[in-house]
Amino acid sequence: MPNSVIISARQYAALVFLYIIGSAILIIPATIASAAKQDAWLSGMLALAAALLILPLYRALGSRFAGAGMIPFVEALLGRWAGAFVMLLFIAAAPFQIAAMTLRNIGDFLTTQIMPETPIQAIHILFLCIVVMGVRLGLEPIARTAEIFLPYVVLLLVLLVSMVSPHIKPVNILPLLENGIKPVLKGSLPLLAFPFLECAFLIMLLPSVQKSKEGGRALLKGVLFGGIVLVIVTLLSILVHGPSITARQIFPSYILARKINIAGIIDRIEIIVAFIWFISAYIRLTILVYITATGLAETFRLKDHRSLAMPLAFILLTFSIVVMPNMSFNIELVPVWSVFSLLWGVCFPLLLLVIAAIRGPVLAPTAPGSVTDSVSDSGSDSGSDSGSGADRT
Repeated sequence: MPNSVIISARQYAALVFLYIIGSAILIIPATIASAAKQDAWLSGMLALAAALLILPLYRALGSRFAGAGMIPFVEALLGRWAGAFVMLLFIAAAPFQIAAMTLRNIGDFLTTQIMPETPIQAIHILFLCIVVMGVRLGLEPIARTAEIFLPYVVLLLVLLVSMVSPHIKPVNILPLLENGIKPVLKGSLPLLAFPFLECAFLIMLLPSVQKSKEGGRALLKGVLFGGIVLVIVTLLSILVHGPSITARQIFPSYILARKINIAGIIDRIEIIVAFIWFISAYIRLTILVYITATGLAETFRLKDHRSLAMPLAFILLTFSIVVMPNMSFNIELVPVWSVFSLLWGVCFPLLLLVIAAIRGPVLAPTAPGSVTDSVSDSGSDSGSDSGSGADRT
């Protein structure tokens, strides 16, 4: 990530929180319930606990390239060409592909729940227009947007929980562990993969955090509170709808809001969930495209990432239809994606950390706000950049 961009730890935590709930707040309850039935909320808690155990790995890796960036770090670690090739594979396999899937989820939700007669391509184009605008403006405006909308999202979440509570039926979560622990473990894998393991590339934003030491704590806060929200929404879906209906619905949390009826006056206010989802999905997709654009720009030594925003949008417009031709394909993709995510979400960061521990320091960190040139294979450029970075700021 370009170090000339600076955001606060609070803004980074807001970005992570909104990114975590993103598309997951609509899709995850059904995905978990199809595997764990009434124990889906236990799967959510298990996935959150596993994510908190994996976070120290990401924080340790992020501290290795603090102030410099993940791509210069990997290139200094593996060599320029090998490092660039590995990072290109990582960007294509993780943020870019997830961006296409997120865009498809946006189109599917709007065409099935709100605007069924609108072509999905039209929705994708309109959404990509504001995403491109955000990517071209940069990370700082995106972070400020997340910080501004975060209180409203939290308020709407509180209203949703409080107004749905009268419809809770505790019997819906009984009996606990009816089929043992195996379904709970099976249900936790999709949630761990989507969205918790995606923090593997969210750490690419850490060098932009103003106080790098607080970046790790901000990441922890964002993941923790985002995970708690997902567990609560999943539990509410089970308690109100029951496990069978939750598993059959495509967007159970949106249907959950339709249950709200207060004295026959306040009802059908599912726009609460829709608004939460619009904001979080926009932040999620914009971050994904921003990471992809800046990662490609840094790998190919481009002066600016903004020139890549529009071409990436056109590629995503096509790829979002090709990679997920229909919603049924998404169901078949879940078990495969859970295993695939472990490769780039756990194995890849762990491998980098092991190599870095064996080789020792390979990159001299610079203070956030400085601009550094690329690091050569020998590491000689790194030393000269650290000495003159302040003059070029």
